Amino acid sequence: MTQATQGNHAKDPGRSAEAATMTMVTAINDALRSEMRTDDRVVVLGEDVGVEGGVFRVTAGLQKEFGSARVVDTPLSETGIIGAAIGMALGGLRPVPEIQFGDFIFPAFDQLVNEAAKYRYRSGGEYTCPMVVRVPVGGGIRGGHYHSQSPESLFIHNAGLKVVCPSNPYDAKGMLISAIRDDDPVLFFEPKRVYRALKMEVPSDSYTVELGRAKVVREGEQVTCVSYGAMLFEALAAAEEVKAEGIETEVIDLRTLWPLDMATVVESVKKTGRLVIVHEAAKACGLGAELVSLICEKAFLHLEAPPQRVTGWDTPFPYTLENEYLPLAHRIAPALIETARY
Repeated sequence: MTQATQGNHAKDPGRSAEAATMTMVTAINDALRSEMRTDDRVVVLGEDVGVEGGVFRVTAGLQKEFGSARVVDTPLSETGIIGAAIGMALGGLRPVPEIQFGDFIFPAFDQLVNEAAKYRYRSGGEYTCPMVVRVPVGGGIRGGHYHSQSPESLFIHNAGLKVVCPSNPYDAKGMLISAIRDDDPVLFFEPKRVYRALKMEVPSDSYTVELGRAKVVREGEQVTCVSYGAMLFEALAAAEEVKAEGIETEVIDLRTLWPLDMATVVESVKKTGRLVIVHEAAKACGLGAELVSLICEKAFLHLEAPPQRVTGWDTPFPYTLENEYLPLAHRIAPALIETARY
């Protein structure tokens, strides 16, 4: 992970004087622990989240502190996990269910898009469904096609769900706390490639990072590059690479994928006139397609080059060819150069 990004986040306002060096794993664990201590409505549930602390140990130690009634080891049933969490939310709790891998969320798709996402609408605002579904997503750990998918666009398409994907420990803790306190269902996608790859100073006390706000993490004048999650760091690496070609790239971390902070993206594109979007998910009907469409609607007259998407391929996620699938810096840099020089 790039030092430039760590340095940028170190400038975030509102940081506590008391901080600890955390990975994304420890930051998420700290957020859960903090909210569970201050709000006894917060419960955690999922496969192996209790005794084992989850497959990635994100929930390690929580059952020991809060007991098995608040940190619940469930049967191996994603439909059951999300269905139970919906019932908990409607009953006044604030559940945080974990899906072990993003690839396993599909059995729960109906519960999420037809139930959790619809309660506020179908009840005319009388009921809400405050729950946060934690989901490790993406490749980079040699998990193959059943443990590496990025399903965000499938849920963004369905009204009623907020979708979040932090790129670093500081945002992960603050955004998870915001998500738990939110009255609507939130899908909290965690890029597992970043889980332990990046360490940074994170406040030890409780704080929030507002949902729905993107962040400019690198300023530039010639081309805008939008990304999120693990691929943000590939975008930053590519931006540094093309700097040698005289190209200054502005890099935006979306952070919240839905609702989109289009104001930040539009402002940047009006300045640069150019847009490159990077995401790990496949290109067809991915979030990048929606971003291109929105930019054409809101800033078409400012564009000086066709927007480009650098994404995963429209194939199942491979095992042995993982680095050929991922949109790494060596694929992003040519797109930045071509767009800047168009």
